[in-house]
Amino acid sequence: MDDKKHFEDNNMEEKEEMELTEEGNEPEEDASGEENSCNVDVNDVDEKGDELEKKLEDANRKYEEYFDMLQRTVAEFDNYKKRTLKEKDNLYCNTTVEVAAVFLPVLDNLERALDVARKEENNPLSEGVELVYRQMTDVFKSLEVEEIKSLGESFNPELHNAVMHVSDDTYGENEIIEEFQKGYILKDKVLRHSVVKVAN
Repeated sequence: MDDKKHFEDNNMEEKEEMELTEEGNEPEEDASGEENSCNVDVNDVDEKGDELEKKLEDANRKYEEYFDMLQRTVAEFDNYKKRTLKEKDNLYCNTTVEVAAVFLPVLDNLERALDVARKEENNPLSEGVELVYRQMTDVFKSLEVEEIKSLGESFNPELHNAVMHVSDDTYGENEIIEEFQKGYILKDKVLRHSVVKVAN
């Protein structure tokens, strides 16, 4: 009787172990309760690729447009700076010419006064006139105003104004032999033409 009971107990234990083993070997499900899927639609990938390629082309086109606009803007600004500097330089030059031209008669009178004063010996007025004359010529030099060379030069209608013509074999053709009034120039602008006598 005891043997029979012992045999039944052993069968019960083995049966429980088998049930536990079967439960432990059951496949695990996904946390969401759904099976994983690796299926990918090729058409969707192609469409997304085409869309990205189109966006890239649009971006490149806009980049080229903006870069072209930038280059044009830089070139226009550079031209604007050059034009502004040239206009400023011309304005300064024109203003200087107008101001200097007003003082030319004063310089002429100082030269005449100096010539008269030098004819008298020990004339104290000579030193004063010469000092003022030097100051005046220094101001003209600082403004880059220069005398137009005349005596011995060939006649140039852009710089000289001929009021007399003589024939003399001792001088060259169109040679300036006398200057009646000095001329002045600032860079390429003539303040006053030299009044001269021309030979041949």
